[in-house]
Amino acid sequence: MRTIIANATVVDGSGAPGYSADVVLENGTILHIAAPGTYAGEPGALDASGLVLSPGFIDMHAHSDLQLLVNPQHYAKLSQGVTTELLGQDGLSYAPIDDLTLAGVRQKIAGWNDNPEDFDFSWRTVGEYLDRLDEGIATNAAYLIPQGTVRAMVRGFGDGEATPAEVAAQRSVIRTAMEQGAVGMSSGLTYTPGMYATTEELAQLCATVAEFGGFYAPHHRSYGKGALEAYDEMIELSRATGCALHLSHATMNFAPNKGRAPELLGLIDRALEDGVDITLDTYPYLPGATTLSAILPSWASAGGTEATLARLRDPETVAQIRENVETYGSDGCHGVVAEWDTLEISGVKNPELDSCVGKTIAQIALETAVEPFETFVDILLRDSMATGILQHVGHEENVQDIMVHRTHCGGSDGILVGAKPHPRAWGTFPRFLGHYSRELGLLSLETMVHHLTGRPAERLKLIKRGLIREGFAGDLVLFDAETINATATFENPRQAAAGIHYVFVNGIAAIKAGAPTGALAGRALRRTTEGTLSTP
Repeated sequence: MRTIIANATVVDGSGAPGYSADVVLENGTILHIAAPGTYAGEPGALDASGLVLSPGFIDMHAHSDLQLLVNPQHYAKLSQGVTTELLGQDGLSYAPIDDLTLAGVRQKIAGWNDNPEDFDFSWRTVGEYLDRLDEGIATNAAYLIPQGTVRAMVRGFGDGEATPAEVAAQRSVIRTAMEQGAVGMSSGLTYTPGMYATTEELAQLCATVAEFGGFYAPHHRSYGKGALEAYDEMIELSRATGCALHLSHATMNFAPNKGRAPELLGLIDRALEDGVDITLDTYPYLPGATTLSAILPSWASAGGTEATLARLRDPETVAQIRENVETYGSDGCHGVVAEWDTLEISGVKNPELDSCVGKTIAQIALETAVEPFETFVDILLRDSMATGILQHVGHEENVQDIMVHRTHCGGSDGILVGAKPHPRAWGTFPRFLGHYSRELGLLSLETMVHHLTGRPAERLKLIKRGLIREGFAGDLVLFDAETINATATFENPRQAAAGIHYVFVNGIAAIKAGAPTGALAGRALRRTTEGTLSTP
């Protein structure tokens, strides 16, 4: 199939100034880049005068692991120009897996991905999961090995230090997963059971990832109290093991960190000067998103969902949880005392709780005349811990300081389920380009596109992707630089971006004249000895 895009302003993903050109796609790749107007007269040529043609955007922090299969049209991501996603985030996902661990993981991250009862989870290995993706998905997808899931496979969901034999078993699982095409490993070090890993345990796992040229993408131990110390632990881990580091959703949140992004960037710059390989991603919003159960202290979450629910039914244990959450600061809440007016319910599994969506715990408590902590426990119990939340704890100056850093990439951290998910699931990439580049002038168009395309492609070691070059994959976005913006809001989050006209995935139009075509041209991107590429 041949597609001609004539008279476009090409912003090629390298950061170089844009230029006018015709671009010809054929058989999934960019066949020719020619002078503007060269192909304009050919039948079917798309006149892109006044529009920008860029590489497809790469989402470096996606939670589409299950929804990409359940809803393969994937309009949330296609409509904002995303053509490649990095899955397996925050240390919890569905491969590699065994039967017992799968049951626990499905419950644990239902708030991220839902937990459809009739869905076919027939894969068990990373290779089998990537094969499943290749049966038909809308975007390309690369995969991180989830460290928490691997730990659960080896020693269950309980706490405690892993034995040398258990660490060796985890390394064996990781080695196999890397051989099957994973690009690296993630952790969720404020989520159980990943948070129970010591620095030494993580170092041994990272050393295994480094053997394959992969990278480590941690959700580290705190984004609140002790955030800088948590970042430093990850940087020193990378320095010690030689494993490249990609800092997931790199933020400085909560009251103790207001205005402290320069301190974080100083840590990173000093490490970069020493030769440590570091990149990071952010989302262009202030609130974060997670599960309500994440606010619990780690000891209360040990053993999985049923064990946690049993503790929440025991008055003596609940009193201890309350002391952690309201007096000392729970490690699950980043060491910060829970502020009930910042925790907004974004999605529930139990329809009896639908009226809670869009309200904070403090609001619900006021309406029901029940104390906030008791409201918190009641919702966890009634929703079997499947509740999603927005956490209003960000600072604009920190967001902007980190966004302009030379290692920055774009990542949505988008959760696609729930009645009112965070709008970043639909609006991240157009908000980078519309609000932060065009309206605020924080970065030029060419530089911002580089952050969203060429730079993450380098981190993923993508072969012939992330730039507009002859012979590269036909992953492209055609948009109006004057109108592109997010329309998704916290009140109405499922809204397609403005200003995006066409999206091509492997040379096939997935968005045409602003409307989805239904094409499923995406592929699993597997790590090889040469880099990361799609299967035939």
